Amino acid sequence: MKFRKLGDSGLDVSLIGLGTMTWGEQNTESEAHEQIDYALAQGVNLIDAAEMYPVPPRPETQGRTEEYIGTWLAKNAAKRSDIVLATKIAGPARQPHNPRHIRGAGNQFDRKNLTEAIDGSLKRLQTDYVDLYQLHWPDRSTMTFGRPNYPYLEDEYTVPIEETLAALADLVKAGKIRHVGVSNETPWGVAQFLRAAEKAGLPKIVSIQNPYSLVNRTYELGLSEFTHQEGVGLLAYSPLAFGWLSGKYEGGARPAGARITLFERFQRYSKPQALAAITSYVELAKRHGLTPTQLALAFVNTRPFTTSTLIGATSMPQLKENIASVNVELSEEILAEIEALHERQPNPAP
Repeated sequence: MKFRKLGDSGLDVSLIGLGTMTWGEQNTESEAHEQIDYALAQGVNLIDAAEMYPVPPRPETQGRTEEYIGTWLAKNAAKRSDIVLATKIAGPARQPHNPRHIRGAGNQFDRKNLTEAIDGSLKRLQTDYVDLYQLHWPDRSTMTFGRPNYPYLEDEYTVPIEETLAALADLVKAGKIRHVGVSNETPWGVAQFLRAAEKAGLPKIVSIQNPYSLVNRTYELGLSEFTHQEGVGLLAYSPLAFGWLSGKYEGGARPAGARITLFERFQRYSKPQALAAITSYVELAKRHGLTPTQLALAFVNTRPFTTSTLIGATSMPQLKENIASVNVELSEEILAEIEALHERQPNPAP
């Protein structure tokens, strides 16, 4: 396994991070525990969860992912210090697909919600602290989760970022969290968090968890330089574009038990231009003797701004291939072909 610094936190995290959002929906508790055991044996030390998980979010299953991690920790207490445990607080329901069942649709990043959320997560996780606590999406209307354009909406109310950081600072002082991160954030948002931290002596964000893949490289446009210069590490999610870049959906295939087969809501990567680009990348991988998964994950791994590539799997063979991508080297020829495809169809699935 390879390791990189998590922003300015001083923490070393594995280049491959273990995503968990299928646990409790597509994966059972025993399967989740098996995944953790295998991942740790391969050197993975970052486990990323969220109070909203599993996905798709439903009131009946909310929190189950953290509960599965908690039962593993209860049986493996001595290994707690070996893990960089990350989770997230759900934000307000400002878009139709945002969940409204977690503390209500007005779940904003104020002191009350932050305290209630972290206490609930710690109870489910059966631990006294998390290493990284992330704001799952902004407390304002933005271009998140595939929204193509900035909405230019005047939100009725948003919690000031300085107020949010002040509440998080108290959670750090209380020992409930070690470091703070954001997710699905924009360059403007990152700038505001950094400015508020410096101005008021509050915790600096050390990470940003945003989508990044062969078909969604929008992170490069404004955030890559910004976060590099400011010491904020990227935790890249959806590196396989909901599994599309694995090639398993090529030709209209719908494997039993796969996410796109089960859940109609996942349409972010199924636009015609995205499907055409995905097919091109799948064909490129095969021409060079790689699996499509190896190509897609190795590309994200090679980016200098990637701190950790968050992979998710519903089966052990998938997990093993995903983690093994850390050892895949892409030649200059392959990288040049990737750039040529990107220039022909840049960011077909933002």
